[in-house]
Amino acid sequence: MPHRTLSFLPDEGGLVDDLSVKICASSEELSEKAALLAIDYLKSLLAQQDTVSIVLATGNSQLQFLDALLRNSDLDWSRMVLFHLDEYLGIGANHPGSFRYYLSSKVEQRVKPNKFHYIEGDALQPIGECDRYTKLLQKYAIDLCLLGIGDNGHIAFNEPSVADFQDTETVKIVKLETKTRQQQVNGGYFPNLDAVPQYAYTLTIPAICRAKQILCLAPGKKKADIIKSMFYGAISPECPASILRKQPQATLFLDRDAASLVIK
Repeated sequence: MPHRTLSFLPDEGGLVDDLSVKICASSEELSEKAALLAIDYLKSLLAQQDTVSIVLATGNSQLQFLDALLRNSDLDWSRMVLFHLDEYLGIGANHPGSFRYYLSSKVEQRVKPNKFHYIEGDALQPIGECDRYTKLLQKYAIDLCLLGIGDNGHIAFNEPSVADFQDTETVKIVKLETKTRQQQVNGGYFPNLDAVPQYAYTLTIPAICRAKQILCLAPGKKKADIIKSMFYGAISPECPASILRKQPQATLFLDRDAASLVIK
């Protein structure tokens, strides 16, 4: 795949291969615009089908977006079935670093969806939990998948060391890289590196790419280097997020800081 020459301007966007890119003036504007796009899409689906299935992401990049999305009172959340991308292995639902805790407090308790299917991080039989969640995801066609991008380019917990673009699994258990675990400490979810679990459940790359629509949010200066690698490097598991360049149903939202190394 040849490297791309980009000519993006602030507050505009373009295409990187098949990936639609939107560049916003600030993280606040990014969150509002991404939420408006999601709301319009969800409303169009609800006019055509009984329920809508959404896979939610977590982390600091999602906070403003989720707030903007949930403030819209016109959406009928009682017709939405929710999932999430990943969860730490061996962690309880009430642990403040748990993604179940994050999504329960920030989403489920606010809007009361039809159903929220959580990955049970503390399941006694982890392989069985992978199978259970796989069957749920196979039962519901995913209408919308929300993503962030890790500092090392991971999406969900598909680290460069374990990402497989041809994965035959839907949900699997992976070992987390130290950089990813440190990112969780830096985000304030764990007090120190030793407190962050070394393993996690994750939806695989093919499972993510099967979603009918994908919205990926990557605000902030810390994302600038990986966005440059994602755009100009090869489409490779070395930068798992680069697979989005082959997804015409995906839109990546950046603010000026995250796009600073790709704006010409």
